[in-house]
Amino acid sequence: MTREQQREYRRQKIREQRRREREAWEAARGPMDLPFLLLALILLVIGLIMLLSASFPSAQASESCGYDPLYYFKRQGAFALLGLFAMFWVSKINYQRFRGLARIAIVLSFILLILTPIPGIGIWRNGARRWLGVPGTSFQFQPSELAKLGIIVYFSASIAKKREKMLTFKNGILPYGLMLMAIAVLMALEPHASGMVLLVGIGAVMLVVGGIDWRWVAAGLTAGVAGGYLLLFTDLMEKIGYNSDRITTWRDAFWDPTDKSFQMAQSLIAIGSGGLLGLGLGKGRQKFMFLPEEHNDFIFAIVCEELGLVGATLIMLLFALLIIRGYWLAIHAKDRFGSLLIVGVTTQIALQTFLNIAVVTGLIPATGISLPFFSYGGTALAIQLVEVGVVLSVSRQIPAPKSG
Repeated sequence: MTREQQREYRRQKIREQRRREREAWEAARGPMDLPFLLLALILLVIGLIMLLSASFPSAQASESCGYDPLYYFKRQGAFALLGLFAMFWVSKINYQRFRGLARIAIVLSFILLILTPIPGIGIWRNGARRWLGVPGTSFQFQPSELAKLGIIVYFSASIAKKREKMLTFKNGILPYGLMLMAIAVLMALEPHASGMVLLVGIGAVMLVVGGIDWRWVAAGLTAGVAGGYLLLFTDLMEKIGYNSDRITTWRDAFWDPTDKSFQMAQSLIAIGSGGLLGLGLGKGRQKFMFLPEEHNDFIFAIVCEELGLVGATLIMLLFALLIIRGYWLAIHAKDRFGSLLIVGVTTQIALQTFLNIAVVTGLIPATGISLPFFSYGGTALAIQLVEVGVVLSVSRQIPAPKSG
């Protein structure tokens, strides 16, 4: 057999394998999970409405927005439509194909994270270099958003193959620990502490679900609790000189209400002003140049002000139902890879939601994490919808319950 014949033979084998995979996918594919889809869409619609309400005063007063009150809403709406198209497209793909993209995804994530802190490449804004953009356009994105998806896909594909090997330090802890440490270092160079916490948190949860030895889990929890105590309840942060004002603000939101604790003070004022039933949609006052980042990280404060405790609780309930449904789908997934994919996506949504609301309400120090489906950020929203599509793709192959 000549070399050309060998290549043709290999191509035929690849085509045949793909044909069998396609036939198996078509035979196994069922409807996407409707509850998860509806919950995600409801949160998306409410998020867009609240973004419009929270952003129109600052957009109307901003020269960079062209004094257009709909500026943020229109841009977010465009990315929402793009994300919905991508979500339904991804939901129709056999999720097993994502295995082949795992290495590409993690390598691309590292390349983008390496480029971000470099002066002249990364975009400097608000005291940090966390963005990349296309020269000559207004398009900008945070590579950390893509890295979340890269971590989820790569960890899922890698952990799914190892099974019992995950119990060993060499296979279950070392490679993933080094990878998470490298990501943490790159994020610290930006600096982007909130993104670092989120990415490491997603990876850690996936390792726990992947089956690492519980002794390492206990050691990690102990180290986390000890580190949190040292940072929050001692003067260690002051000695280091890094973000000590955030710790002081967490302890007393009104210690410097005209300067360093201004944002937190205004957030609590907004929440308190909402009371039980809120001031009414669109009738909030803190968004009129009082509360910074009212359409971004602190949008939940506007939710509380305008919809009150009742409305904010209903939104938190929707998030809780989405997260619970996600983990239910993970438990019932067809295989280990699909289960890990859903765990990664659901954990990301859960961590972001908890951390954002905890910051806005003063439960934990400020971290700068956005609220999924609500906070302004087109790239982040589009990627979140793509991740919803990944979950729906896995849900299509969940075996139907046996009758009788």
